[in-house]
Amino acid sequence: MSQDKEPRRRFLRQVLAIVPAASTLGGATTVAVSQAAMADSSEPGKARAYTPTYFTAAEWAFLNAAVDHLIPSDQYGAGALETGVPEFIDRQMETPYGAGKLWYMQGPFHPDSVPELGYQLSLVPRDIYRQGIAACNDWCSKNHGKVFAELDKAKQLDVLKMMDGGKISFETVPAKTFFNFMLGNTKEGYFADPMYGGNQKMGGWKMVGFPGARADYADWVDQYNVKYPYGPVSILGEKG
Repeated sequence: MSQDKEPRRRFLRQVLAIVPAASTLGGATTVAVSQAAMADSSEPGKARAYTPTYFTAAEWAFLNAAVDHLIPSDQYGAGALETGVPEFIDRQMETPYGAGKLWYMQGPFHPDSVPELGYQLSLVPRDIYRQGIAACNDWCSKNHGKVFAELDKAKQLDVLKMMDGGKISFETVPAKTFFNFMLGNTKEGYFADPMYGGNQKMGGWKMVGFPGARADYADWVDQYNVKYPYGPVSILGEKG
C-alpha cells in the first residue's frame, strides 16, 4: 500500500505539517481537562459518551453530521466522530476563544473586506456556530424540506460544498465564513492533544504517524528512513 498516494492521508499529513502546535489548541489551554475527566470509557471505534454544554440538541445533531463529512472514517483510520471532534468543538465554545476574548472585537467592522485583512465580522465563534447552524437548517428546510442532519448523506455533502464555495447566502453570517470556522475547528480537534476533548485514543496522531509528547528521540536521530516503532503519548501520559 502506498500511503503517500492516498488522498485523505496525504491531506491530513499536510494539515499537521502546516498548523503550529499552539494553534491546534484553538484557545483551549485555559480549560485543559484533567486526566480523570478524560478517562476513556468508550467502546472500541466510538467516541466516549458526552453531553454538550453549549450546543443545543438540534445544533449537536448538525455538528455531528457535518464533521463526519469533513474527516470521515475509512480503512486508514478513525474519523472526526470516532475521535470526539464534536466534544472538542463544544468545549471550545466555553473558552475565551469561543467568546472572542482573545480577539480585538471593537468596530469598525467590514465584512466585505478582502481576506488579506483578516477577520472583519462582529461575531465571535459561539455566535458564528449558533447563527450559522440556524441559517443552514433554515435554508435546508426551505430547499429540501428537512434540516441538515435529517438529509441523506449525498445532500448533506452538496450543502457543505455549496457553503464552502460561497454558493449559499445566509442573512446572519456568510456561509463560507461559517464553513471555514467549522472546518478549521474540526482539524484542530482531530490533531490536538486528547486532553482538550478530541483526538480520542489519539486516532488523529495514529493516522499520520505522529508520536505525540514523547520526550526522548536520541536513539532515532540518525536512523533515516526507519519507521518509528512506538505509539503516540499524550501530554497527560496516555499511550496510544
